[in-house]
Amino acid sequence: MNSSATHNSHQEFILLGFPGFHDSRRLLFIPFFAIYLLILVTNGLIIRTVLAERPLHSPMYVLIALLSVVNICSATTIVPKMLLGFLLHHNHISLVGCLMQMFFIYFMVIQDCNLLLLMALDRYIAVCKPLRYSTMMVRNSFVLLTIAALVRGLCTVSPVVYFASRVDFCRSNTIHHFACEHMALLHLACGKTAINKLVGLSLRVFSIICDMAVLSTSYGCILRAAFSISGAPRHKSLHTCGTHIMVILIVYFFRLSSSIVYRVSREVSQDTHNLLTAIYMLTPALVNPLIYGLRTKEIRIRILKAFVRITVAG
Repeated sequence: MNSSATHNSHQEFILLGFPGFHDSRRLLFIPFFAIYLLILVTNGLIIRTVLAERPLHSPMYVLIALLSVVNICSATTIVPKMLLGFLLHHNHISLVGCLMQMFFIYFMVIQDCNLLLLMALDRYIAVCKPLRYSTMMVRNSFVLLTIAALVRGLCTVSPVVYFASRVDFCRSNTIHHFACEHMALLHLACGKTAINKLVGLSLRVFSIICDMAVLSTSYGCILRAAFSISGAPRHKSLHTCGTHIMVILIVYFFRLSSSIVYRVSREVSQDTHNLLTAIYMLTPALVNPLIYGLRTKEIRIRILKAFVRITVAG
């Protein structure tokens, strides 16, 4: 980090979005607005269904609804600012605003992963310790686990944002990106950023390793327990766990792909780099509700019933 006075550090930045499409950036508004609208509608439908249907007020479905809340918040952290830049050229952002956006981008990523961990715990207890499920997954335990997830997110993301706030950004005030990602902002630093990169990489690696260990152990035990039973209970357990595993693979694949994006950033254009970043940021929020809506029978049936009621009433 730079130890010099901070009066030369830029306090306002310009988010270029997709530099190669500067003259036709209004055309980019259409696909990204459509994606954002689809994210809001599909995730909102999951949330509405879980809230409106009392039989879905169990921990598993509440966690699915919370995942949809995180999906909406994650997309809202990025897309509205991007759309304003495309349509109204409103692409200026203060240093404080940039750091806040960075915080919420990574905080939502961590919360996404935390909810997947809680789902794994919920399914582990339901399949491996079914007689204790009603006593272990009570409201107080659920609230404590949610608080723990929030604290974990704060502890993981706050150091990254804190060290970024200590850097002087005097090389340029133009961010060749549509969002204040950590590395995109550090590219503008005029001092040493080794500590920032080390902290960011260490926290990411530690977080992913811990998550993979917990998820692998939980679903390993679940699958072993599921294969020890037969008939409908086995099918239901495998189907439910299969849905969760699909979402896990999607979330962590795109989370890991962010590292690959920066490895190949020197070999591809800035627009291609930004497009890959947009894909790994938005795809989980777009795909998760579709998976749960199609593969979770209880949610799918109630969504279809709601559409039938609306059609009949209309």
